[in-house]
Amino acid sequence: MLNFNERLLSLKSEFRINTEYKNTQVKPGNGIFYRYEKPVLTAHHAPLAWRYDLNPETNPFLMERLGINAVLNPGAIELNNKFYLVARVEGYDRKSFFAVAESDNGIDGFQFWDKPCVIPETDEPDTNIYDMRLVKHEDGYIYGLFCTERKDPDAKPGDESSAVAQCGIVRTIDLLTWERLPDLKTRSAQQRNVVLHPEFIDGKYALYTRPQDSFIEAGAGGGIGIGFTDSMENAVIDVERVIDPKTYHTIKESKNGQGPAPIKTSLGWLHISHGVRNTAAGLRYVLYSFMTSLDDPTKVIYRPGGYFLAPEGAERIGDVSNVVFSNGLIARDNGDVFIYYASSDTRCHVLTTTVERLVDYVVNTPEDPLVTAKCVKQRIDFIESNQAFL
Repeated sequence: MLNFNERLLSLKSEFRINTEYKNTQVKPGNGIFYRYEKPVLTAHHAPLAWRYDLNPETNPFLMERLGINAVLNPGAIELNNKFYLVARVEGYDRKSFFAVAESDNGIDGFQFWDKPCVIPETDEPDTNIYDMRLVKHEDGYIYGLFCTERKDPDAKPGDESSAVAQCGIVRTIDLLTWERLPDLKTRSAQQRNVVLHPEFIDGKYALYTRPQDSFIEAGAGGGIGIGFTDSMENAVIDVERVIDPKTYHTIKESKNGQGPAPIKTSLGWLHISHGVRNTAAGLRYVLYSFMTSLDDPTKVIYRPGGYFLAPEGAERIGDVSNVVFSNGLIARDNGDVFIYYASSDTRCHVLTTTVERLVDYVVNTPEDPLVTAKCVKQRIDFIESNQAFL
């Protein structure tokens, strides 16, 4: 058996192998984006000091004391030509916390900062927090909107799974110090997947919401909504308007939600969102896209049919299988786009593309006709239009 020092050297070597690698594009790709061969963040990226008691007197066998189960659903931002992910890190105890990882190129070399983020509590402590969307707003602050979960006070005795989810809000200027603001107030029983629009609309802050009846089910409502508030320091939305509803027998028939904040393009606001449908094997999460008007962000102007990204290969295996989820995106000034997503609630990946390619995809991909006969006609017309080029 290895002694303490030998085991520590072995753990350090394993850590380097698991984190210090080059990531390469998977080619030829689909013309829209490139996947990459390896994840950008995993549980193995968590520093040894987060997981192991490194004192030989109190941990002579160098056991893992505070294990990390998964690293997933990162918010993303570029600052001073560096790429930053604020990832959801989940311990063996099922509690999630936020931690910042940085990289020089956005596709590999991500390293966590020394310590997790310290997120202040409100008067009603969070049981769990997760899935932060980062937005650099034109008011000068970087806002982090995340899900805050607390036990449902109306749960029946013995029910230890019912929860209430709402939107927590923090703001920062450096990702180091986080100012906690009051949770968003809406008329909906539950709120998850709330995202701040990066610009004022008619002098107000705009937020994409997901009104929901219960913790899991969207219920009678559902869909991506939009609402407006005068202030983020006391954010209140009185009216939510659903702009992208869940739809029968589609990739978003069970529920859907905004991913990261939309990208501003010359033709409209380009959205990356997630859609959920139920299957015999459980819920299946995919990503899809749509575009709203620059003049009226509540109006959808393009809605390509089907999914933008679905889990493939090893991405389908994990804590919650058959899932991809995104809440982090970086659109660079040169037109390059990095979309960060998690697979099966376990690890983080990146897609790279460009604004030009995304706009082409959203504008020129046919919309879902919603019924089989029309889908067949759409595909036959598509095939016949290709005959001259075969």
